[in-house]
Amino acid sequence: MKHLVFVIVCLISVVASAQVDESALVKETIITFFDGFHKQDSSILKSVSHSEMTLRSISNDQAGNPQLTPATNFKAFVASIQSIPASQNFEERILDYQIAVNGAMALAWTPYEFYFNGTFSHCGVNNFTLFKNNGVWEVIAIVDTRTREGCNVN
Repeated sequence: MKHLVFVIVCLISVVASAQVDESALVKETIITFFDGFHKQDSSILKSVSHSEMTLRSISNDQAGNPQLTPATNFKAFVASIQSIPASQNFEERILDYQIAVNGAMALAWTPYEFYFNGTFSHCGVNNFTLFKNNGVWEVIAIVDTRTREGCNVN
């Protein structure tokens, strides 16, 4: 009986350890994504993004009604990032990572603050969906929210 309990505890430890490792890899993928984003480097972005990745935003219109932007494909996203002049500085500060992994799919919830030329612009949350493609985590979709209300800016 003692051996059975020991084996069960070991199996639980291995499963929990594997989950933690996958979560760390997902977080690393997102960190790399933002490294490429801030550097406006398409090769870094491509290294962690699926070729069919899409991006959407949820924000409020002037009347306060939620609206969903049309999906932007990866190619258009990279082009928009690269078109920002070098004289303009932008920074998305990730405040936390909440990651869930199930097999080849992962979700990450990342609250953020966005700054443009050193001035606070907006806050919100990113919802990343990732796919483990041939052993490598790739971002397949991002949906973010954008608001200026309720932000705890430092």
